Amino acid sequence: MTTTPQAPLADASGNADALLRPHAEQAFAHELAALAALDDRPRPPAWLLSPGAVVTYLLGGTLGDGTVITPKYVGPRRLVEVAVATLATDRALLLLGVPGTAKTWVSEHLTAAVSGRSTLLVQGTSGTGEDAIRYGWNYARLLAEGPTPAALVPSPVMTAMREAKIARIEELTRIPSDVQDALITVLSEKSLPVPELGTEVQAAKGFNVIATANDRDRGVNELSSALRRRFNTVVLPLPATEQEEVDIVTRRVAQLGAALELPPVPAAAEEIRRVVTVFRELRSGRTLDGRTTLKQPSGTLSTAEAISVVTQGLALAAHFGDGTLQPSDIAAGIVGSVVKDPVADRAVWFEYLEAVAREREGWHEFYAACREVSG
Repeated sequence: MTTTPQAPLADASGNADALLRPHAEQAFAHELAALAALDDRPRPPAWLLSPGAVVTYLLGGTLGDGTVITPKYVGPRRLVEVAVATLATDRALLLLGVPGTAKTWVSEHLTAAVSGRSTLLVQGTSGTGEDAIRYGWNYARLLAEGPTPAALVPSPVMTAMREAKIARIEELTRIPSDVQDALITVLSEKSLPVPELGTEVQAAKGFNVIATANDRDRGVNELSSALRRRFNTVVLPLPATEQEEVDIVTRRVAQLGAALELPPVPAAAEEIRRVVTVFRELRSGRTLDGRTTLKQPSGTLSTAEAISVVTQGLALAAHFGDGTLQPSDIAAGIVGSVVKDPVADRAVWFEYLEAVAREREGWHEFYAACREVSG
């Protein structure tokens, strides 16, 4: 039986700040309201904001009344514009990229800005069934009454069709191929037949779908050509420069630290840059100066993992250290991110420590801390 996500709620007092992880439309409600109040451009049917205002919400800016819109995504503006324009057509949007390129993050914020509701979500797994995309049944009522509208349990996709919202499908290529194809009629005909009731649900204007897929999952459950044609694909890249990635990590760590109510830790910039440097060098297989070729580990070493490493380090520094983020606070997190394969990755990591970290000026303390936790 499927369940339909309800409209997002705050805690019992109505305070979204009390939630561990508020939805985008809760956490940035003031920004969305400010954008809507000043947005005088045409809006597609059922959209809360114009396409231009949605792009501003994603990329950030300052409004005419002085309201600062914080960037939710750092990347090429044209990619965001193409994604938003796609949602204003009859084509669905597929966000593709390696792990950690903010596909889920962008999907959530797009639906929050367009529909005001990011919770109409199907989480793709190998066990996802057709009822997660189409509909299910309340079996107690089905046995008592037979197939009736009251016994039907709509999927998030069906709810989005009825309410002119955008449905999100995470990890589409993790869903079995025969289940994926349940989307074809929805995306091509904009209708969802319910043969048990002799009826159908037709999509209201404003309905669309955003799906995400990890391009490292190719060959798991490839999309059929018929389904792929229904999507416009936007590939989200890794951050182009070191500074861009440092800015992303710094911003997200600050947001997470505030949400987790971690004590503020000053002077974290040096260690954030160190984490980003290690990840970028191992990810690319060469040092930033291009002088040394490196073996690459099996993991992706994504920006999202860098954020986790620094956030964990902040917790260590705040609760068990002297209040300043030190190399010893990030060492264990980096080792855990790099060494996924205990044999091959371990060899890659020790080579990096000896050939790069040991010789780099100002990295002696980091080298020693990593050697200590690496065993």
